[in-house]
Amino acid sequence: MSAITVAAVQMDVRIGDVGGNAERALVWLRQAADAGAELIVLPEAALSGYCFASRDEAMPHALPLEAEPLQAFARRCAELGVTGVLGYLEAAPGGHIYNSACIAMPSGEVATYRKTHLPTLGVDRFLGKGDRLPVFDAPWGSLGCLICYDVRFPEPARVLALRGMDVLAVPTNWPEGAESTPDFVLRARARENRVFVVAADRVGVERGRRFIGRSQIVDAVGKALAEADGVSETILLAQIDPAEARRKRIVIEPGEWEQDSVGDRRPELYGLLGADHA
Repeated sequence: MSAITVAAVQMDVRIGDVGGNAERALVWLRQAADAGAELIVLPEAALSGYCFASRDEAMPHALPLEAEPLQAFARRCAELGVTGVLGYLEAAPGGHIYNSACIAMPSGEVATYRKTHLPTLGVDRFLGKGDRLPVFDAPWGSLGCLICYDVRFPEPARVLALRGMDVLAVPTNWPEGAESTPDFVLRARARENRVFVVAADRVGVERGRRFIGRSQIVDAVGKALAEADGVSETILLAQIDPAEARRKRIVIEPGEWEQDSVGDRRPELYGLLGADHA
């Protein structure tokens, strides 16, 4: 494997304007691809907006994966030869709604990740929880996806790393008060799992709630390769080598100082992780 360019698109979103947001997402997608990006991550709920006051209000803006805005995104990814990750509200069979990400491959293949951990905030108050942590095969390696609050928990990222993930895409909507995530959490997830992280946040104000931007690309030792400011729509770009994520053991001094935060685990001690305890 060789280095690839990855991109995090930091954009504003207009609540309820699915068509307009979709058109703007395609413009950002092309700009990132024109800059050489092979993986392009856009924010959480980038098509719908986030600050809905009820399930009934959100429902008209939820889409099945087969809906035209998502299919247009998939077609554009195939046309540009990129892997794209786009946040949207998913309308699923049985009347369920999920906070999801569309994963579109250069081959035209499309898949969905559903947010598994939901805070009491915005539209997440009214949605269903995803129940899978899949890893997706991309031309350059293995891609995992977590959405916003998911990354606050160490277990999902660890599971994805154990399943072979090289790069973690994080579509997100960080509101004011969530600064610890770009300050510390993303870098910890990258370092403890030795994976790359591409996090795309939004900016702007939606129904009185301000979002903090600070999208980031973090390398496999926890160093931020690129970080956006808190107000600007922009595209972050960085080069990464996904193969680096497969070299879990770090050798500082051979035989004297080596460490592997994945291989040196002690699973026999972690039984509490598999059960509920008061």
